[in-house]
Amino acid sequence: MAAETQRFLAPRAWVAGGWAEDVLLVTGTDGRWAEVRVASDAAAAAGAVRLAGAVLPGLVDAHSHAFQRAIAGLTEHAAEGKDDFWSWRDRMYAAALRITPEQLEAIAAHLYAELLACGYTQVCEFHYLHNDVDGRPYAEPAEMAQALVRAARCVGIGLTLLPTLYLRSGFGASGLREDQRRFASTPASVLAIADGLRAADALVTSGVALHSLRAVDAGALAEVVAAARGPVHIHISEQRQEVEDCVALYGKRPIEWLLEKAPVDARWNLVHATHASRDELAALRQAGASIVLCPSTEANLGDGVFDLPTWLGASGRWSIGSDSHVTRSWIEELRLLEYSQRFALRERNVAARAAVRESTAAALFEGALEGGSAAAGVPLAGLAVGQRADFMVVDAPPGVPPAHLLDALVFSSPSAPPREVYVAGRRTPPVETASGFLAAMRALW
Repeated sequence: MAAETQRFLAPRAWVAGGWAEDVLLVTGTDGRWAEVRVASDAAAAAGAVRLAGAVLPGLVDAHSHAFQRAIAGLTEHAAEGKDDFWSWRDRMYAAALRITPEQLEAIAAHLYAELLACGYTQVCEFHYLHNDVDGRPYAEPAEMAQALVRAARCVGIGLTLLPTLYLRSGFGASGLREDQRRFASTPASVLAIADGLRAADALVTSGVALHSLRAVDAGALAEVVAAARGPVHIHISEQRQEVEDCVALYGKRPIEWLLEKAPVDARWNLVHATHASRDELAALRQAGASIVLCPSTEANLGDGVFDLPTWLGASGRWSIGSDSHVTRSWIEELRLLEYSQRFALRERNVAARAAVRESTAAALFEGALEGGSAAAGVPLAGLAVGQRADFMVVDAPPGVPPAHLLDALVFSSPSAPPREVYVAGRRTPPVETASGFLAAMRALW
């Protein structure tokens, strides 16, 4: 965290949903914005560090399974029989069953460095890889969680750790499959990990997660939620089979059942919700919950296309996550989110029209910014007083009028990575993570 105030002058910065010129940005000793002044004159900006490009707020990666970075690109050979989410999951388990704490730390550090270099400044780690390879708890139950914390500290990214409850293999099952043994947890165990990390340091915090309704029964869900502090995350309605199995057991669709059984409110972040009905989305909006969208993973796994127009039309809050990390770029996530809508609806500028905005990129960026702060449980909602002083310095694509800079960054690829990335007012220097990552990958594969 910043130990002293910092003063920056941005020639152009994204403030309150649009571009502003000559923006003076001042941090407090707490690493949050103490002053954001647009159209600053020379006297006010005297002595400020002049940034060498346009400034965007840092974004939150609201859904990450760090260990899955180890299989990005390694599941693209066709499986025998039907190749879908469930066959991919079996291949993902091969990594989950082998990875050690040391390997997880190396892989996560490399991943977090990649995310940070692209402009993500906080990552929400949906963490369910708890136990040793034989399924027994480590002597230190938070061993794997601590590996993730060390990785985040190594590169300087903010971390919201979400210890995840995982009790059973599917709807109506009595326990886990043998190949899920490392996920075994209890309400007490995940709450203990979360409580132990909540005040770890200025850039590390925690919430809790419930893996899914297929993995958690009603009693355990209620126990965790009653004791949880901070954000609550859950996978839901990602696959049609999941919806059908939920209806078969409970007589209700997943979100419908969740809203009936749990006190869903603004703390809640529902991951994917790909197959949510319009009535379920309306009820979620009324409850104040958020949705976490992971466009690259949802495309890679063949999940389907989320009903973005309905959600944005209701001013629903949402964020983005890189999930399985087949891409580590927020630009690619936002682009794919919009393009998937265009494919499905055969229309253009879907997000802008649904959000009643002129610019599609602005509608997408603002949505990810607002929802990301809620997902992380950290004040990261942009360049505004009281928010953490996270930002990236980007180059303007050549020949693009200033008003279209964000549109060109998102929709004219390839885009250059940010020149600089700052977390809590401090520039994050490059950290060498490749050697550890390569060693871990060689050991795994």
